[in-house]
Amino acid sequence: MKKTTGTDRSITRNWRPATQAVRGGTWRSEHGETSEALFLTSGYTYDDAQTVADRFAGDAEGMTYSRLQNPTVAMLEERIALMEGAEACRAQASGMAAMTTALLCQLETGDHVVAAKAAFGSCRWLVDNLLPKFGIETTVIDSADDAAWDAAIRPNTKVFFFETPANPTLDIVDLQYVCDLAKAHGITTVVDNAFATSALQRPLEFGADVVAYSATKLMDGQGRVLAGAVCGSEQWINEVLLPFQRNTGPNIAPFNAWVVMKGLETLELRALRQSENALKLGQFLEPRVPKILHPGLPSHPRHALAMSQMSAAGPIFAFDVESRERAFAILDALQLVDISNNIGDARSLMCHPASTTHANMGEEARADMGVTEGLLRINVGLEDPQDLIEDLDQALKSAGL
Repeated sequence: MKKTTGTDRSITRNWRPATQAVRGGTWRSEHGETSEALFLTSGYTYDDAQTVADRFAGDAEGMTYSRLQNPTVAMLEERIALMEGAEACRAQASGMAAMTTALLCQLETGDHVVAAKAAFGSCRWLVDNLLPKFGIETTVIDSADDAAWDAAIRPNTKVFFFETPANPTLDIVDLQYVCDLAKAHGITTVVDNAFATSALQRPLEFGADVVAYSATKLMDGQGRVLAGAVCGSEQWINEVLLPFQRNTGPNIAPFNAWVVMKGLETLELRALRQSENALKLGQFLEPRVPKILHPGLPSHPRHALAMSQMSAAGPIFAFDVESRERAFAILDALQLVDISNNIGDARSLMCHPASTTHANMGEEARADMGVTEGLLRINVGLEDPQDLIEDLDQALKSAGL
């Protein structure tokens, strides 16, 4: 296979993000294809026995098995790493595969994890249910309380795990403070950056050690495939994460990797436009609803911090209409915006987290997190923002707002 300058780090590291998103990690075969090739194969053949022996021993470059390497997947991993400013990346089958791998690959019985209480429901399930089953202690805190991170540290604390912005309450973590604190205590920071992606926020620049993704969301951006990714230093990826992934197999399918690569080409354009649309919709909704949670609005308690860490506030925000009955009435009245629990899509989507993404957490845990019965989360897409405003206007009126 012919490798082009898309994988030559001496060249690609000098490219700007928009160029990396389109050309980073590109390999070309002898056919000279323009678009990245799709390699649908589980295994590989070899010219002789010594070649395969050398590859398995790590003494020669080349593919051995698609659970370990696949050309299409390798292109995606190189591209994400370049866009993230990371030394290395490993793609996963889904966002939750990425989160699970990023945690379990480095934790063992007796370790302690400090996690933000505001998080995607499945991420909280990992912290509240899965990790304790393996004898890993966990503490959940208010991630917006800087002092709480310090107070939660124990001698056996191994990992800080958090999302910023958080799903669905849009809590903002002070990346610089928390990452500096972690480094001072030898703690690894794992940041779920799915709400922003590298197009809007790069946690590694603030000192984060590991960045994990549901690439299903903004990276794909069109609701087509499941995918995940974990980024970090080359040493951490190869020595800590790779042995776990190699032997447990949460690998992404080559087709899904290829689809995400196509999404990355337009990620920045979509993320910025959707952020603009979301801000306009948030400004419309703010005087109409009892409470709004939008990092791009001055009313957000950590608006200034969010804008210092992010180039734009992102396409996702939440608002509270005080009751499940009213929330359902709004959802049922929508004519343009779809009811869906997905996010990051180019289409506008809305859901009721208490009955969907966070339904399995229990009422007490939801209340502690701020996921109320009246909370609605919206992903603002690429439609004309005025059409979205008109749809929300009529839906609010039908619900008595």
